[in-house]
Amino acid sequence: MSVGETYVTVQGRVGSDVEYKDATATKVALASFRLGSTPRYYDRGEGGWMDRPTTWFTVECWRSLAENVKSSLERGQPVMVTGRLKTTEWVDDQGVRQSRTVLDAFSVGHDLTRGTAVYRRNAPAQQSQASSSLDEEMRRLSDTVETAGLNEASPFHPAEQVGDGAVGAVPVGVAGRTDPVAEEVSAGRAKRAA
Repeated sequence: MSVGETYVTVQGRVGSDVEYKDATATKVALASFRLGSTPRYYDRGEGGWMDRPTTWFTVECWRSLAENVKSSLERGQPVMVTGRLKTTEWVDDQGVRQSRTVLDAFSVGHDLTRGTAVYRRNAPAQQSQASSSLDEEMRRLSDTVETAGLNEASPFHPAEQVGDGAVGAVPVGVAGRTDPVAEEVSAGRAKRAA
């Protein structure tokens, strides 16, 4: 969040078809739609609910949110949109200063107080070969740490039972010493037990 920006959550209905600009043309996917929010109030004189004037927003969604909005929303559906108000200013061909304020969305979802929805998770994005090999290396390192003490070839071996059955791992080469964190935990448990 930035200081001085206006963040809002708007409850309303999709008031137009979703316009989608593909990522290949603009380098970044963009979806936009109109959102109408109509407040209601109870009028005792009339004895019923009345509508106040509708406030209209142009909502812009970028990147993966744009793709999901394109696939999920239809005109008339109730939604909740969270984002920030963003104003763009420019000078038109006649030299007149123009401005436009939009709701730059962070999150868009169906309003479940008005109906049900079904969630479908996106397929994992394809990653480059370099990041794939880094992921594999991190998985191997993670597996090594998780299985520490179970394999003699690992750089860790089991220490001793600590407190309520917690096992501290001690790096090879410092055999005979216990883990300082495990010692503190064990001492703290002993004091509480006494």
